[in-house]
Amino acid sequence: MKSILIIDDDLHIGNVLEELLAKEGYRTVRAYSGTEAVLVLRQERPDLVLLDLMLPGLSGEEVLEHINGIPVIVLSAKVEVEHKVELLLGGAVDYVTKPFHTKELLARIAAQLRAHDVCERASVLIFEDLMLDTDTHIARVGDAQARLTRTEFAILKLLMQNPSQVITKSQLLERISVDTPDCTESSLKMHISNLRRKLRDAGGGDYIESVWGIGFKMKEE
Repeated sequence: MKSILIIDDDLHIGNVLEELLAKEGYRTVRAYSGTEAVLVLRQERPDLVLLDLMLPGLSGEEVLEHINGIPVIVLSAKVEVEHKVELLLGGAVDYVTKPFHTKELLARIAAQLRAHDVCERASVLIFEDLMLDTDTHIARVGDAQARLTRTEFAILKLLMQNPSQVITKSQLLERISVDTPDCTESSLKMHISNLRRKLRDAGGGDYIESVWGIGFKMKEE
């Protein structure tokens, strides 16, 4: 059963969402503030998050920074295009404006869960002309290949699984710590530098860009 975390301080909207999702066979978890949401995410790993922005405690934008590798659909009354673009570039996979149509929301949820499942199961990740084989840990640019260390592979895999999202240094270290406990904040810069060099030597360009003061993401043309 897929689980969905509802982060919304509006009791009525939260109750409506919980009832709607339960009828569709989803398990729901609730958080009523940004601070509570971060605590819940430390204990639970839902399959998808529905995130309101106007929250007590931490704002929705601040909560989004704590979520990585989980599809997030923002539910908000804010309609400014610039704000939507900022959140989508910041890691959200979709943005639904309140008030929303329940059928449309359910369709968007199903689509994002399906896309995430495909990404998780994929043995080959593709970004432009860069391919990463998650079974062999080999990156390819055309016919050329780059053999990666365990840490370099973990970094590139995480970035390619979230190509439009800026991954903060703390998020990156937390997510790869299970596979690469030897990677530390002081050595991270060296690992990424070596990874970039190997990809360039394989005949490609610079696929990873630094976002000053925040972290890293895949570099789009």
